[in-house]
Amino acid sequence: MADASYGKAADADRKFALSVDVEDYFQVWAFSKVISRNAWDDFPLRVGASTRRCLDLFDKHNVKATFFILGWVAERDPSLVRDIVARGHEVASHGFDHTKVTQQTSAAFREDVLKTKKLLEDIGGVAVMGYRAAGFSIDSTTPWAHDVLAEAGHLYSSSSHPVAHDHYGDPCGRRDCHQPIDGDNFIEAPVATVDILGKRISCAGGGRFRVSPVPLSKALMKRAAASLNGPAIFYFHPWEIDTGQPRIRSASLKSKMRHYLNIEAMPGKLSRMLSAFQWRRIDDALGLRASA
Repeated sequence: MADASYGKAADADRKFALSVDVEDYFQVWAFSKVISRNAWDDFPLRVGASTRRCLDLFDKHNVKATFFILGWVAERDPSLVRDIVARGHEVASHGFDHTKVTQQTSAAFREDVLKTKKLLEDIGGVAVMGYRAAGFSIDSTTPWAHDVLAEAGHLYSSSSHPVAHDHYGDPCGRRDCHQPIDGDNFIEAPVATVDILGKRISCAGGGRFRVSPVPLSKALMKRAAASLNGPAIFYFHPWEIDTGQPRIRSASLKSKMRHYLNIEAMPGKLSRMLSAFQWRRIDDALGLRASA
């Protein structure tokens, strides 16, 4: 396994990368046991409006981000993809319908990757370099996944969350950006974590960010940026700022807690986080795109 070389001094202004996983509230893993993919079209789409609120918030704070978009969403709201491009953000792939890589064969994964990449490129009119697996599901059990992505023309993946978690993660995974394919420049860029007293902690966003004090989140991100070889990558979902979304009453108490906890505070907390750092698109932070 090769190592990518990122000079910390040269990349001092590229230490923080912002990403958004564009999926609607009914497509999350917390609700997958009570809402099947076949039922998705029964739910009114809210992701377009909530993602556009993200775009407005990013404009207010003068930051750029990478949007990992489900192909299923892009098919139903192609203007959203074009709006993201028009505002100067990166369009990247989140796969077609949020199926984890670990639940696919390599052949099925290849078909999904190619289908979604072409769809996003045809709609957005830009090259799609990045990919993020549903549920951060590229790990040691899918050794073929990075090869498939590279062969499809992707230049990087941000599909690793190297922590212990009941839905995702690899606590033994590498924290730094690295090149997982020998002889290839393809990059795996994990989301941000820190090691404290021998314990690995996520500071990448999601539910942990919603329940943590903002000063703590800022401090952990600073520590991640100082210790990682490559950018500290933060993520969230548009549904996390959609405080008016319908409640899924049939979900388990644990799933409801995971999804809804502190969601009312998320817009304000996110705004404070955006003002704390110089955020970039992931392709920019990795040096795959000339800075604007």
